[in-house]
Amino acid sequence: MKRIYLFFAVCLLPIFLIGCTQQKTTQAEDSISAGLLVTESGLGDDSFSDSAFRGLEQARDELGITFDYREPFDQNYEEQMKELIQQEHDVIIGLGYNALPTVESLASEFPEQAFVLIDAVSEKENVTSITFKEDEGSYLIGLIAGMKTKSGVVGFIGGEEIPVVQRFEEGFKQGVEKANPDAEVLVTYANTFDDDQKGADITKEMVDQGADYVFPAAGFTGVGALKEAEVQNIYAFGVDSDQFFVAEESVVSSMLKNVNVALYDVMEQLTGDQALSGEHITLGVEQNGVGLAPIRLINLTEEQQKTIDQAQNQ
Repeated sequence: MKRIYLFFAVCLLPIFLIGCTQQKTTQAEDSISAGLLVTESGLGDDSFSDSAFRGLEQARDELGITFDYREPFDQNYEEQMKELIQQEHDVIIGLGYNALPTVESLASEFPEQAFVLIDAVSEKENVTSITFKEDEGSYLIGLIAGMKTKSGVVGFIGGEEIPVVQRFEEGFKQGVEKANPDAEVLVTYANTFDDDQKGADITKEMVDQGADYVFPAAGFTGVGALKEAEVQNIYAFGVDSDQFFVAEESVVSSMLKNVNVALYDVMEQLTGDQALSGEHITLGVEQNGVGLAPIRLINLTEEQQKTIDQAQNQ
């Protein structure tokens, strides 16, 4: 009798496994999916692309979504994004101002496809644009730099001179001026987000001019600036993500640009059966779109901390 039971159990096991496999496939097919085109710096930038990727990873782990991604190292945005569209994702996400022309073109070519554009604004009805109040977060960084500089000279390093980076610059300069009207702010644009050596070279030049704090908003170029700040024994601020671990003896804080939070919210909306509206969403301190990473390496006085807290609350 035991042999008969064993025979039936063995016979039924493949059927059970097939049933489980079919169920798993159906669940995967039913899940919301996203296609992500990161910046031309690719993953591993310790900044913008990595933040976006983390947001989708969190959505995968907590919401059950699936996603794929492409890295346009050769600036072949359209080719890479078309590959994602052909996979029939529920939403296609383009990162950065440089993705705007491709998103606009393909949004017209594929009017039924939903797109999300980060850091630029499209008027296309099937494109939801998400931008950030970089000036709010950079203002906080500027306050710290203005309050703590000993030389009275600080530096801002931009990637490409485009509106989003100019907002970083403006906020930083306003914060420095508020805290220390006599301080000088050096400004240099690298005209690239992908050259860490250029970031290092600009940092050296600023140190030669007396800068003791630098704030790069320049992608992978900025990573070079942070590492060189450590070599030059000055302080620096990270951007987009908490970049303390890029240069642990130099990075005081980072201006968090929570692309991860924005994309998690997008996927949460889609998994809740809420369609994207094609609107323009702007996220600041109040919406947890921007903020400060923990302040390390330096000590703020009680009055200086109060200044930072008041600025955040305003």
